[in-house]
Amino acid sequence: MKQIKVISNALSGAAVVVIMGITTTVATATEPCDDFGECKVVIELNTTDGDVGFHFLVDGDNLVKIEGMNPKGKKFFKADAKKELREQFMTETFVESAEPVCRQSLAEEEGEVVVTLEEFLERWSPGTYTFKGKADEGEKLKGETELTFKLPAAPVILGFDGSIISWAAGVDLGKCATEQELTDDFVDPNGPLWEHPRDVEVDAWEVVFEPDVDDGDALGQLKFTIRVAGTIATKAVTVPAEYLASLPFNTPAKIEVGAIGGEDNASFTEKVNVCANAMGDGCVFEDDDDDDDED
Repeated sequence: MKQIKVISNALSGAAVVVIMGITTTVATATEPCDDFGECKVVIELNTTDGDVGFHFLVDGDNLVKIEGMNPKGKKFFKADAKKELREQFMTETFVESAEPVCRQSLAEEEGEVVVTLEEFLERWSPGTYTFKGKADEGEKLKGETELTFKLPAAPVILGFDGSIISWAAGVDLGKCATEQELTDDFVDPNGPLWEHPRDVEVDAWEVVFEPDVDDGDALGQLKFTIRVAGTIATKAVTVPAEYLASLPFNTPAKIEVGAIGGEDNASFTEKVNVCANAMGDGCVFEDDDDDDDED
């Protein structure tokens, strides 16, 4: 996913997290991970662009070495502090895999890597992932966390009326897997830790509003992010007036809504061509520019 997602604060039934500024979002490590402060492994999908990635976080004090092992006990990650970092030490380490598109039809270039969702789930085994670490005085740390194949269905019908972001619960995984595919011939329903996405309980909804501007534009750093309980009856969030007032009139923007569930796996849906603080003729989007060029 082109957006980077955050491992943020612990969820509770009515927890709300608001972040303005530079944000990252993916998973929520909800409890200590044995000897580590926290650790988490998750699957994250951008169901609009059609890509899927594996993300993990491990956090401890004054670390000089970190290793990650899959459920088969095979090492998939190793990091050693060297030189200046050896003197400064490591603490929180967050890694996001590459996120190839999940269908050949989504590839934009010849030879682009394509990994279908089925292939991705064959690559990453569900089960217990183990992290090991070494601290500055030789202390050895170990922690375990679970990866499941419980992928929550992607949100649908995203909307923005100028102040309120709304959405509805979905039944599939967007461009990566339709409801029919998931029902008929996707993953063995008797397989480990698998549930149909429409049946996976949503623990939280994560909502992001951000200016859709060129890379390097400082305006792009002004993001609004909130996480609300998955049980909310009305699936809508009001964007604070103070935040919107900080943006210029006719600011092109986009919104993202993620369903978080199944041990913090996430399915995100995007909506582009959103206009913040619309005035006069409103926003000019890149698609509009393309149309003008064609004329």
